[in-house]
Amino acid sequence: METKSWKDIKDNVYGKIGTERRNELERDFESFKIGLLLKKAREEKHLTQLELAELVDKKREYISKIENNGSNLTLKTLYDIVEKGLGGKVKISIEV
Repeated sequence: METKSWKDIKDNVYGKIGTERRNELERDFESFKIGLLLKKAREEKHLTQLELAELVDKKREYISKIENNGSNLTLKTLYDIVEKGLGGKVKISIEV
């Protein structure tokens, strides 16, 4: 049996990079990573979801949703969470 890499599996199942379905997968994965990064930062600051939510005037459920799937997160909310809530700084990179 031939061993396939994760890239080969993604190419076969979702299409090559640049196709609509593959781009959607990559965007979803990036959103998921943002959620994990925010959760890790919150935990390192020893804050509960409720405490962070109160700092940025959001509901705890909203913070939970972002941590589990960072999709539909506006840049304003991202900046609020990181800067006001966590005392950090956001760095964004764009590749073209």
